[in-house]
Amino acid sequence: MTFDQIRTFLWVARLGGFRKAADKLHLSQPAVSTRISNLEQELKVPLFERGSGELILTKHGTLLLSYAEQMLFVEEEIKQRVANPSETEGLFRVGASETIAQAWLPEFLKTFSEHYPRVNVDLTVDISLNLRSALLERSLDLALLMGPISEFSVENVPLPTFDLHWYRSTSNPQTDLSKIPVISYASKTRPYRELTSELSRRVGPKLRIYTSASLSASLKMIAAGIAVGPYPRALADDFLKSGQIVEFDPGFHPQPLAFTASYLSEPRSFLVERSAEFAREVALKWDRSHPK
Repeated sequence: MTFDQIRTFLWVARLGGFRKAADKLHLSQPAVSTRISNLEQELKVPLFERGSGELILTKHGTLLLSYAEQMLFVEEEIKQRVANPSETEGLFRVGASETIAQAWLPEFLKTFSEHYPRVNVDLTVDISLNLRSALLERSLDLALLMGPISEFSVENVPLPTFDLHWYRSTSNPQTDLSKIPVISYASKTRPYRELTSELSRRVGPKLRIYTSASLSASLKMIAAGIAVGPYPRALADDFLKSGQIVEFDPGFHPQPLAFTASYLSEPRSFLVERSAEFAREVALKWDRSHPK
């Protein structure tokens, strides 16, 4: 029995399939199948009930899973307490919303790289809805998104919020929301839903809303006088300093954007836990040095 076999068994059990475990472990599906088959032969018991659907643990498999989790926990403890972090290798998959990407994500990745110079990073920038799904499907290790995620298996580390302020073009003084479109976050986001609900009540049927997943494109549209919209001041700072846009008050402000560094609590990974701490430290430092 080898540790690689135990680790492979754990991921097959957790992900419910050989293909998903192979993707997670960067192995071929036959290699995963061989490891599980050899482990079952050595233990002389079946670990899974094989059928047409998802794999189901046998009673022996359920018992082994508890030991496998303990073994991986000890491995993580050794990495944390004994091993040199700078020698850690592997792949770290992080997802971030564009608000984070436009703000402090580069500094976070720099900090991560300084502590784990031999770990490769796979970065995804997407809307929070998709990041949440990817995290729960275990295709991300850490998600920096509008949170928290209300799942018992997810740990959520609170991050600083972003206040939203309204902007218009300096070349177009129009701020009547019944006469000029409002540009907002992507349609499948919480800010869009909240803004649409409030504006529909205040403005009525003349309301026009444009949506965009790109913050930079949205701010350029505002600067061009095409629309107005509420965005974080820190992200609009360059447009403000260049005189392309100015703030205005339409009579209400949307709720601040709340973010979390979210990750799955099991199986435990000190690298992921530490990266969530890096995210909070970097975000707090960035927040203190940028306009709210």
